[in-house]
Amino acid sequence: MNDIENDTIIQYFSTIRQKEPDTSVAIAAIRTLLEVIKRSNAGTMSELSTQLKYCQQLLLTQTDSSIPSVKSGCELFLRFITLAKFDTFDIDECRKKLIERGQLFLDRTLNSRQRIAEYGQEFIVDGSIILTHSYSRVVLALLKYSSKFCRFRVFVTESSPDKTGLRMRDELDKLGIPSICILDASVAYIMEQVNFVLVGAEAVVESGGIINKIGTFNMAVLAKEMNKPFYVASESFKFVRFYPLNNRDLPNHFKYKASTIARLGEKNLDMEHPLVDYTLPSYIKLLFTDIGTLTPSAVSDELIKLYI
Repeated sequence: MNDIENDTIIQYFSTIRQKEPDTSVAIAAIRTLLEVIKRSNAGTMSELSTQLKYCQQLLLTQTDSSIPSVKSGCELFLRFITLAKFDTFDIDECRKKLIERGQLFLDRTLNSRQRIAEYGQEFIVDGSIILTHSYSRVVLALLKYSSKFCRFRVFVTESSPDKTGLRMRDELDKLGIPSICILDASVAYIMEQVNFVLVGAEAVVESGGIINKIGTFNMAVLAKEMNKPFYVASESFKFVRFYPLNNRDLPNHFKYKASTIARLGEKNLDMEHPLVDYTLPSYIKLLFTDIGTLTPSAVSDELIKLYI
């Protein structure tokens, strides 16, 4: 693909992100891959497959969006649409079938938040005090749905360095859900008052642990120390085939923006602040997903199902 096509791919993805801020990064990536199939002039399935993989790599290396989310969304989408063999059809017929399967996959993902909200709502009772971290669309959807059935309060971390917790607080205020934005440094102080912690995830890895906004791991450690349940809400299209043992195992392209890596180079990132951290499965009580409420140990089984 030439530079013009590269620009077109990035522009299509960026337009979705700008015009539809409530759309998750993973879904924006999936829609971009689907658009590539529709526009492709590939003459063979092999060539089309190469184009899709190239598009995935482009999104991973030339956008400043959440790389774990892009990676998981793209890999599951590509796996889903290529499960069936279309050897008996010509390339135009194959492309048509792939678009149909791709649209089916996309339609399923669009209902994910509602299913997660229905599963997670059972754990929120009248009078609950909840602590959450940063801004999460799926957590917001779960809290919005739960507010129809009971009253509760929410503490939201400010979430430095970009202070996305302020956005979460504002969105909760619009929904009429009582919320207070707190300093990241006050998590331990507030933890004594809450019933449980509820966070989103940029990716759920094979171990059942999560990659999420920096500070999530700190919160999980404090929650375990104070015997507070630590819950995660995440769509299954964020499940990624990756098995880190600790935070040092996270690759640079997960921890830093693509523009930062391009500017500083892989060898000069030591002084840069990481954007995400890894929370081990031993700190997580349950995960609310669109395929059910899971224990961390069940994630690997579900990943196997998704990829076979």
